[in-house]
Amino acid sequence: MLEAAKQFGKLIQMISTGDPVKRTRRLYQFMPPSFEFVDRTTTYCNFGYWNDGCVSLDEAAEELATRLGDAAGIEAGDTVLDLGFGYGDQDFSWVRNRQPKKIHGLNITPHQIEAAQARAKAEGLEDRLEFQQGSATDIPFPDNTFDKVVALESAFHFYPRSAFFEEAFRVLRPGGVLAVADVLPTHDAVVRKELKSRALSWILLSYDEENWYTSGVYADKLAKAGFEENRVDSIRDRVWEQYRTFMVNKIESPGYKNLVTPTQYKGISQNWSDQELLKKELDTIDYVIAVARKPAI
Repeated sequence: MLEAAKQFGKLIQMISTGDPVKRTRRLYQFMPPSFEFVDRTTTYCNFGYWNDGCVSLDEAAEELATRLGDAAGIEAGDTVLDLGFGYGDQDFSWVRNRQPKKIHGLNITPHQIEAAQARAKAEGLEDRLEFQQGSATDIPFPDNTFDKVVALESAFHFYPRSAFFEEAFRVLRPGGVLAVADVLPTHDAVVRKELKSRALSWILLSYDEENWYTSGVYADKLAKAGFEENRVDSIRDRVWEQYRTFMVNKIESPGYKNLVTPTQYKGISQNWSDQELLKKELDTIDYVIAVARKPAI
């Protein structure tokens, strides 16, 4: 009972601020890593790209990172900026598999930054991976610094996302590429505040209304920021239903129940209890990979 009361108090504190930075930071501090990754082999914080036969969130999350790296065209010698990097799993993968010169990561959540820094030090990659605190809407780097800018399932937190587009454009070198994995409504009639599924409560808690728009508006905002060759491609058919099925199977697994506390199990079970409502509302949510290029001189 005491644990449940503490968690409820944290939730109330999280949603009681109008500051989007504080709200996002509190969201990621709300769920302890010991619970979030209790049955995981990675610390990816994304919904994953689910190929046929994939049954692991870790595998799906790595595949999404691979596809975002492909979309950005990260290659040997690049200088890359990763915004909202979570625990940085994708950066460790990219630096080993694609050989960029260096990846800089900006994040606003202290414990994630510290974890990524500690891992980079432990793996001897501090010269190629640099993680620091900073905002995607006020990037602390000079103009024309990066070959690629990426955001893996984080840009919906950036307030506003349009300011992130402008900052990404500024710090990219001419000809540089922005690539973003992002969550959007499928059409204009989807009202964010009317979503009722508890499994989608993160959209209510962390997604600012100014960022709630469709892929067509998304492309227009990229163009307004100065980008060209803009694409916003839906991959929702490889994300939502597969992730939903994975979570249902996970929660129903006796082994998982033994890994978490009774309070944690009760909470996650309740969040995922109304599957018909969740399936209906997931039909209104898009998942996209957006790619845009800064014009070459």
